[in-house]
Amino acid sequence: MLSKQMQDALNEQVKIEAQSSQVYLAMASWAEIQPGIDNITSFFYKHSDEERMHMMKLIHFINDRGGFAVVPSLEQPTLTYPSLKHAFSELLAHEVYVSESINKLVDIALKEKDYATHNFLQWYVAEQIEEEALARTMNDKLEMIGDEKSGLYLFDRDILNVTVANNTQV
Repeated sequence: MLSKQMQDALNEQVKIEAQSSQVYLAMASWAEIQPGIDNITSFFYKHSDEERMHMMKLIHFINDRGGFAVVPSLEQPTLTYPSLKHAFSELLAHEVYVSESINKLVDIALKEKDYATHNFLQWYVAEQIEEEALARTMNDKLEMIGDEKSGLYLFDRDILNVTVANNTQV
């Protein structure tokens, strides 16, 4: 059985994961109207779907442990970006924020000696390591490219290979 504190904290994480899905969905919609970055657009759509899956996993866990998962209201995400580089910078900042939130959940689970929740959260800890590494790699590549159109073409082409490799590790 979940404590009230743990249930509330997990429900906050449900909201964070749902908001993440919305953020990446908005990035995908913005990217879709930018010329020539179809694979980047697909990357953002897939990332949005993955975050929704993370939310659903939390909802099922909360309910399975005798709690009540609350479907949250969400804030309007940023709808446009001055550049692709800016969008990926926001992606990295958001993933760092999510990692910090997961770490707080692990801390609560350990303080409460809630080892079932601690064990459950280890999947999220590992997932966030991958998410942050992927976001850093994408940002590093965009930094190398600068304003080069040919580099952006290659980045768009290669992003699916990077994400496919990342998804096979999950």
